[in-house]
Amino acid sequence: MGSLPKSTKAHAVCVPYPAQGHITPMLKVAKLLHHKGFHITFVNSEYNHRRLLRSRGRNSLDVLPDIQFETIPDGLGDQLDADVTQDTSFLCDSTSKACLDPIRLLLAKLNSSNVVPPVTCIVADSGMSFALDVKEELQIPVVTFWTSSACGTLAYAHYKHLVERGYTPFKGTYLIHLLLISYYHKSFRSKLFM
Repeated sequence: MGSLPKSTKAHAVCVPYPAQGHITPMLKVAKLLHHKGFHITFVNSEYNHRRLLRSRGRNSLDVLPDIQFETIPDGLGDQLDADVTQDTSFLCDSTSKACLDPIRLLLAKLNSSNVVPPVTCIVADSGMSFALDVKEELQIPVVTFWTSSACGTLAYAHYKHLVERGYTPFKGTYLIHLLLISYYHKSFRSKLFM
């Protein structure tokens, strides 16, 4: 399919959860949408965007004129430029509390631009459930993208039963604790599994 004229081009805003296992699959979805004629705005956290530019070079994201990269804060404050993955338990909480207003501002900026087409849809990682809040406000369709495997999805869906039956968490396992925090996080649970 050829590129659409700028005035009629669909514009997808892709919002991955700020972790590599979420960013990489979302970037693949963004590339597929771009291939089908969409203008793409890919939204990284400021922290991960700096890491990406350091690892790939300052001009590495200047690939095509109809794919742009934007940033929003992750709510963890101005951190040192350490090259480490952020603590997932803090990140889950901070993104749910701190990202709604920045995404609203970004969408308003994009919609008032004379350079890019108006936003026609949002593709949000399921862990970035705040994007569902702007759906009603802006009357823009929002699609949630689940990056886990089918096996992982089934495990998340059955955590409650595994805990109730005493199969998990295993004593002394930090990873299970993090996963349970993610599952039982209020905004995550209420918008995905209920």
